[in-house]
Amino acid sequence: MGFLNKDQIEQFHNDGYLIINNFLTDEDVASLRKAIATIIDDFQPDQHRSVFTTTDTPKQARDTYFLESGDKIRYFFEEGALNENGELIVEKDRSLNKIGHALHWLDPDFKRVTFSPEVKESLKDIGFKDPAIAQSMYIFKQPGIGGEVSPHQDSTFIHTEPMKIVGMWFALEDVTLENGCLWFIPGSHKEGISRRFIRNPDESSPNLTIYTDPNPDYDETKFIPGPVPKGSMVLIHGEVVHKSERNLSQNSRHIYTFHVIERENTTYSSDNWLQPTEKLPFPGVFDN
Repeated sequence: MGFLNKDQIEQFHNDGYLIINNFLTDEDVASLRKAIATIIDDFQPDQHRSVFTTTDTPKQARDTYFLESGDKIRYFFEEGALNENGELIVEKDRSLNKIGHALHWLDPDFKRVTFSPEVKESLKDIGFKDPAIAQSMYIFKQPGIGGEVSPHQDSTFIHTEPMKIVGMWFALEDVTLENGCLWFIPGSHKEGISRRFIRNPDESSPNLTIYTDPNPDYDETKFIPGPVPKGSMVLIHGEVVHKSERNLSQNSRHIYTFHVIERENTTYSSDNWLQPTEKLPFPGVFDN
């Protein structure tokens, strides 16, 4: 007996995303919030100066701190958290855009949720045979300064051949229109990806990563909002177009998310910005 019913599975394959309420218990949510608070307590802002954006000229393009974060827990600022001299202008617990990219393996609370029976059953239900976790992130969407995430497809950043990638996105607070919920273009996962974000093959360039093409101009009228209550999980097909707006409210929008790749009969692209390491090969979901 699977976790998802037939209608939910059909909706996911038709729309490219699926909202499941009450996926996490209140205890799950509290444990992740407590774990991230401890991780922030250990954060030394003066030792970290990486700003994360999703624009076509991302701040992390020249940043080895970002490029080498796949097997570590690293910290990335919001643009609005620093002044023109790179000095922090908000409290450190309100300065972060995200923490990534190996929470799923290096922190026991995040690991427990990531490899839960419900996650495993959901992946089986949508057709994964040998899934592995490529990366994980805790995203804050800080009140007042939480930046927009421009329209994109996750498979732009994590690519396999053939393509089989899914994101699992967990709301750790109520996610609303005001604090930056996800927006989707239903069915857009059926049209392929428009570009890649890869390691720069030009070793003489200061940019370590590049986009292969400009971002398309998507029809804004096609986006459908996806506000969800705390504890919800959103399944996100790797090729569905989605975005989130800036958080202009006084409420934060904490979420945990990770990306799953299929290992059976697929090849992980060697030019992806994110690569498995000897320290952390991508762990198999059903192996843990």
